[in-house]
Amino acid sequence: MCVKIIGAGLAGSEAALQLAKRGIKVKLFEMRPNKTTGAHVGKDCAEFVCSNSLGSYDITNASGLLKHEMELLGGELIKIALENAVPAGNALAIAREDFAKAVTKKIEDSPYIELLREEITDIPEGNVIIASGPLTSDALAAKIQAFTGFEHLSFFDAIAPIVEIDSISFDKAFWASRYDKGEASYINCPMNKEEYENFYKILINAPRIEQHAVDKNAKFFESCLPVEVLASRGTDTLRYGPMKPVGLVDKRTGIESYAVVQLRQDNSAKTLFNLVGFQTNLKWGAQKELIHSIPGLENASIVRYGVMHRNTFINSSEVLESTFETKKRKCLFFAGQITGTEGYTESIAGGLLAGINMARRIRGSEPVIFPKETMLGAISQYITDKAHLEHISKRDGSLRYLPPQPINSNWAIVSPINLTRNERKNKKLKTEFLSKRSIEILQEFIKIQNIL
Repeated sequence: MCVKIIGAGLAGSEAALQLAKRGIKVKLFEMRPNKTTGAHVGKDCAEFVCSNSLGSYDITNASGLLKHEMELLGGELIKIALENAVPAGNALAIAREDFAKAVTKKIEDSPYIELLREEITDIPEGNVIIASGPLTSDALAAKIQAFTGFEHLSFFDAIAPIVEIDSISFDKAFWASRYDKGEASYINCPMNKEEYENFYKILINAPRIEQHAVDKNAKFFESCLPVEVLASRGTDTLRYGPMKPVGLVDKRTGIESYAVVQLRQDNSAKTLFNLVGFQTNLKWGAQKELIHSIPGLENASIVRYGVMHRNTFINSSEVLESTFETKKRKCLFFAGQITGTEGYTESIAGGLLAGINMARRIRGSEPVIFPKETMLGAISQYITDKAHLEHISKRDGSLRYLPPQPINSNWAIVSPINLTRNERKNKKLKTEFLSKRSIEILQEFIKIQNIL
């Protein structure tokens, strides 16, 4: 018995390793490097494309809880991420090249996984997991579209620039984490009001790379908006978003600045740092001018400019069960961002879920739906339930369905918990209760369903 997995990104790699450790043979197909995606730069499996951060590792954070759930479920990539972590305060950020190489080695060393460097242009027969990601090739996307019977939806994602640390001026920049939580892991470039207004003027007038005509109506994902799109919403939008100065004080001066640009470590050698929240579609010359207008980055050596790429995902509420198995065909699963989840952590979690459920299907057990009290269960049930898409038309009162939007881990989708009024008002206490409940329910669920 063999499972064919299309795509060796985060979801596909996790699914392959889950099946392999259960003694199930896998053929893992990856079209890179023979065919590129336009966003990836290497050939290794599980390459991080945009940021190098998986978000918070704090269990009282929605994304942090999902990471801890994956650890309980025996997630393979979360282990490798922790082994290749770089300082990032409360966040789990990785040395992206080291991480990808470690995942690739584990896959290549497994006697149960055959890594095949070729493009798949049709949906194979048999046991299949499609984890081709948001950059699915046109040929395969057409076959998926024909299979689902529904139009794909698309939005744009953007990648932040990376600079060399040796080119940063620490006469102006300083090391700190927000509110001094954890290590001082971020490089901070402070701005006064005049410097910010100059920066904003350059940004708002900077030329952008023109989108192809077919893509002009594509949607941006709200939590990964290009910096120029955020800026277009108002002069102070960035100061309440990626450039917020709150909790960042330069100890040399004791001043909390008007705005702050943060940079996060991008490789294990600590030589490269990316501009946090600076995903962009500006032309490269404009990016250079903008970056060099930031105090401390006047002479920054830019090793990678920001770019944009289109992301594609299916309408999972019509196509998938909450197990990530398709409604039309048993033993065909989807996993990762193509299902309509957003974020690295969520992609890995989708691969984990699909891998577990494919193994159960092969062994004659029913795939499991994780409890909605857990973050994994909440996400998988949210994207496969169309109830939240229902919309009552104001004109005629008819029931219509809104187009789905990509979703990442958040507390709003988790089953509510009974709390007192004071407990509900205390956000930290509330998330502590929710996290504790999730872990307890998941531990019991793992035992009952014999998941490990």
